[in-house]
Order: sequence, then structure tokens, then C-alpha cells
Amino acid sequence: MEIAIIAHDGKKADMVQFLNKNKAILQQEKIKIITTGTTGIKAENAGFKVKKMLSGPLGGDAQIAARVAEGKTKMVLFFKDPLSSHAHESDVNMLVRVCDVHNVPLATNEASAQLFLDAITPQS
Repeated sequence: MEIAIIAHDGKKADMVQFLNKNKAILQQEKIKIITTGTTGIKAENAGFKVKKMLSGPLGGDAQIAARVAEGKTKMVLFFKDPLSSHAHESDVNMLVRVCDVHNVPLATNEASAQLFLDAITPQS
């Protein structure tokens, strides 16, 4: 299962903390992680193997949206920073729209991201 990980600058530390908290789930062999550029660097520094796309403002959000549309990416975890403005907001909106069109789960905060990961984890 391919999962996209994206975080606005103000949420990157929260995303890394979330990744570390869910390391057992996210490092399973069946899980493949793709990221936007800078988020990917942070995830790699935390010990995760990821496939990095471009930085969000340089087209990374669009690359991930394309993978959603192609049926490759099955879940998107996007830690958005609602308290800051973003020059590439139209790209973010496009990604949200593509997830909606293709019925792909999209979490925009830690609470919903945790629910999504819990849902794909087998219960013992």
C-alpha cells in the first residue's frame, strides 16, 4: 500500500513525531511511503525509507495527485498548517479534489491520520 506523507513547514516536526509514533505500522514491508521533497528529507533523517517527489511548491503536490489519479497512492496524510497562508494553495486544493474524485482517504491532521493508520492495522 502506497501512502503519501506531506506536511507544511509549520507541521513538519509534528509529522516526524507522528511517523516515529507509528514506526511499527509504517515500516512494514507492505507499506511504501512517498513524500514531497522537504518532508521526505525530514522522514529520512528520522530513519524512514521514502520515495521523494518534488517540494510541494515546485510541483510535489501535483505529482502525488497524479499518483492518486493513477490508482497508485491509496492514502494521503497531509498535515496542513491552517494558521499560515501558502503560495501554492491552489495545488493543495487540487490534491484534495483529486482525492475526493478518486475516493482516496485524505487526513489533514494528526487525529484523522491516526484513525486511518489504526484502520489498516490488524487487531491482535
